[in-house]
Amino acid sequence: MAQLRGACALLCTIASLSLAACSSGGLGTSFDAPKDSPFAPAVDRDAEAENPLIVGYRLGAVGEHELALKSFRRAAADQGLSTEIISAMASSNLGLGRLGQAEDLLRRATKAEDATPEDWNNLGVVLMERGKTAEATQVFRKAFAVDNGRSDSIRDNLRIALAKLENVDYGETEEQDYKLVRRGTSDFLIRKTP
Repeated sequence: MAQLRGACALLCTIASLSLAACSSGGLGTSFDAPKDSPFAPAVDRDAEAENPLIVGYRLGAVGEHELALKSFRRAAADQGLSTEIISAMASSNLGLGRLGQAEDLLRRATKAEDATPEDWNNLGVVLMERGKTAEATQVFRKAFAVDNGRSDSIRDNLRIALAKLENVDYGETEEQDYKLVRRGTSDFLIRKTP
C-alpha cells in the first residue's frame, strides 16, 4: 500500500512538471512569451550582449546617470578608454553634479586629437558652473572655432560667458538666472531661466 502511494505521488509530480513545461510561463524555452502572460520572457543566454556604450547612452537619455556611468565603465573595460567613452563618462558625471570629476575627464578628452566641439563646449559649461568664467570663455571660443560656428548652442554659451566676463559686478541674483540644460545625449547648454 505504501509503495502504491509512493508510485502515485511520483506520477503526479511527473505529470505536473510536464504540464508546467508545456505552459507559456513556467519551465518553457520559448523566448517570446504571450503579451497577456504575467511571466517575464525567458533569457537567451546564447545571445550576444548589447554594446555597453549604447546602453550607457540610453540610460543617460532617461536620466539614469549613475547606471549610465557603470555602463560606460564596462565599455571602457571591453573596448578600451577611447575619447568617446571618456566624454560619455564626463557627461554622466556632469548629469550627477560631479563637476570636479567631469572637468578632469573633459580636460582629458579635449587633449585628444579626435576631440569634438561638444567636448570643448561641455568643458566650458563645467568651468562656468565652477565659477572659472575667464577660462570658460576661452574654451567656448575654442569650441566655436572647432565647430566653425555652426552650433547655435555653442554660440549662445559663448555669448553668456562673454557677457558675464564683461560685467565685473555680476551679482549673486543674476548668477541664479542661468541653469544647465541637457541637449541630446552629451551636449549641455547654459540657458537663462524664465
